[in-house]
Amino acid sequence: MKIAICQMNIIQGNIDYNLRNAEEMIDEAVRNQAQVVVLPEMWKSGYDFARLQEHVESIDGPTRSFLSQKAKEHAIWLIGGSYTMEQEGQVYNTSLTFNRQGELVNVYSKLHLIGLMNEDQYLARGREYTTFDLNGHLASVIICYDLRFPELIRTYAVEGASILFVPAEWPVQREEHWLALLRARAIENQMYVVGANMAGQNENDHFNGRSIVFDPWGDVVCEAGTEPTILYAEVDLGLVESVRKAMPVFRDRVPNLYRL
Repeated sequence: MKIAICQMNIIQGNIDYNLRNAEEMIDEAVRNQAQVVVLPEMWKSGYDFARLQEHVESIDGPTRSFLSQKAKEHAIWLIGGSYTMEQEGQVYNTSLTFNRQGELVNVYSKLHLIGLMNEDQYLARGREYTTFDLNGHLASVIICYDLRFPELIRTYAVEGASILFVPAEWPVQREEHWLALLRARAIENQMYVVGANMAGQNENDHFNGRSIVFDPWGDVVCEAGTEPTILYAEVDLGLVESVRKAMPVFRDRVPNLYRL
């Protein structure tokens, strides 16, 4: 399975530019035979909280239509990064995933909100974790800061997830954490981990890209540099089962003795 990660340069608050950029990158990824395309966190507007109400949409808004149409047009799986979405009177940082028919198959709202970027002052916390079937394999999505909470990813893994998608806006000053945590989540959960970061800057931070894919052994499948680009990865989800059989970590757990 060929995955394309769109390491976008997101212009804060510039919806028209970001939409054109996303569409161009999706189309280019398809020309290069990508079957799964992944966008980064908050790709539509960036962290433009000063104009949040201008950007927020309902779940049935135009961005959902755009993502669904692109997935159906190209017959691809589209992990739609995330953007601000209003549900039941609250605004969330939400990721939508579409299958090859353009059908919405997963809705995940960020569970952990980072105070360093004032996210918790503007957005509501997600309420549940979610999984979806990707070509016969269980898949899951988390968003950026969620990566620092291994309990969430372990929950996905115990339930059988083979691949984790991580749309992010991860700043350069914590770049080594980004790489270390992605690798750790892959090793400890024996799953593919796909990190999709942005490259560029906003009014507060610089984002250094370094999108990356780790396999279930924690080995690098492919890695991007610091400039906007499309990163391609060939993954074999069948490897997950063989790794878990070779080193049966989950069999050796003693969850009845763990206290959280």
